[in-house]
Amino acid sequence: MFDRLFTNAVDARGNPLHLAIKNGRLAEIGPTLPSAPAKDTVDLKGRLVLPGFVDGHIHLDKSFVGDRWRPHVPAASLRGRLAAEKRLLAKSRPIVERADALIVQAAAFGTIAMRCHVDVDATTGLSHLHAVAEARAKWRGIVDIELVAFPQAGVVSCPGTADILDAAMSEGASVIGGIDPTTLDGDAEAQLDIVFGIAEKRGVKVDIHLHEPGQTGIAQLLRIAERTRALGLHGRVAVSHAYALGEVPIETVDRTAAALAEAGVAIMTNAPGDRPFPPVLRLRSAGVRVFAGNDNIRDAWWPYGNGDMLQRAMLMGYRSGFYTDDDLLVALDMITTDGAAVIGRNDYGLAIGDEATFVVLDAPNAAAAVAGVPNQRLVVRRGNFDSGASA
Repeated sequence: MFDRLFTNAVDARGNPLHLAIKNGRLAEIGPTLPSAPAKDTVDLKGRLVLPGFVDGHIHLDKSFVGDRWRPHVPAASLRGRLAAEKRLLAKSRPIVERADALIVQAAAFGTIAMRCHVDVDATTGLSHLHAVAEARAKWRGIVDIELVAFPQAGVVSCPGTADILDAAMSEGASVIGGIDPTTLDGDAEAQLDIVFGIAEKRGVKVDIHLHEPGQTGIAQLLRIAERTRALGLHGRVAVSHAYALGEVPIETVDRTAAALAEAGVAIMTNAPGDRPFPPVLRLRSAGVRVFAGNDNIRDAWWPYGNGDMLQRAMLMGYRSGFYTDDDLLVALDMITTDGAAVIGRNDYGLAIGDEATFVVLDAPNAAAAVAGVPNQRLVVRRGNFDSGASA
């Protein structure tokens, strides 16, 4: 006997779907009703079922969600932005409280896993990492949160940061970050030596912020791909943003995509409002895994965002010119299966044996959900409705 049966749902293509749950996992799933009975039956009345959402790039330590509204402060440079951020954060509620508030909000929209970049450098030490780890502990088993030690202030240009990054790997982080090795640090090889050196020493993954423009950014991507190949880190390295891929001729994109695909380097994009960004379909056709994240949410960097990954998928599709159902499903993949693969979320999805954690939406199919971002949704975790996570 099954513990619970969800009937009369539809799948991503709008086809009939029934889901049988046993011990918190999917025991049967398909277009026909299971033959065995269940202790409890829930009629979903034609609503759509999707896997839980994955936020592949978020900054829980920076957000002002859970705090009062703080008007955006303009800055003329990256260093000026960093200084403004430090001033604003110093006047804000503790990181643990703000991080928890943002997790609550994201979970309510159906996010079940995140990759969180946390500021770790010689000026902040490990204080942000410890605070976010404390917030993460409360959500263990509900929202999986992978922590990236992110050197926002630079690695080489911020003396002492390399040692702090290495220490972070023993204090809760499982991914080593980097940022603009040439334009911020001024020494690409030195930064990449440190980042990939820690990855090799500690056996951790890599995720590098790369905002560098044009050919400078392309050269960086090729360096990262080469180091990834040399160390055998296929599938364990990601580059976040990679604006350069949206700024260069298409033949340069194709050449770079081939190198990234061969090395197994993934690309994260959030479809930023005022910047070019990677051509998603072209990269995917070359074999590059492309996933999505919200990035900054209502913080010193910009005032936008609410933590809803389905809304982010809509923005990805909107800015990418996704109109067909197949293309809209690509945007869905970016916030579900592709993100889950990058962070290593096991037993994820809608297949027999997977954890019975999914989102129920008022939409006829997944393409309609991405295009319309329905507000009414229910979150099911291990076969049970999550009363505290509905939006």
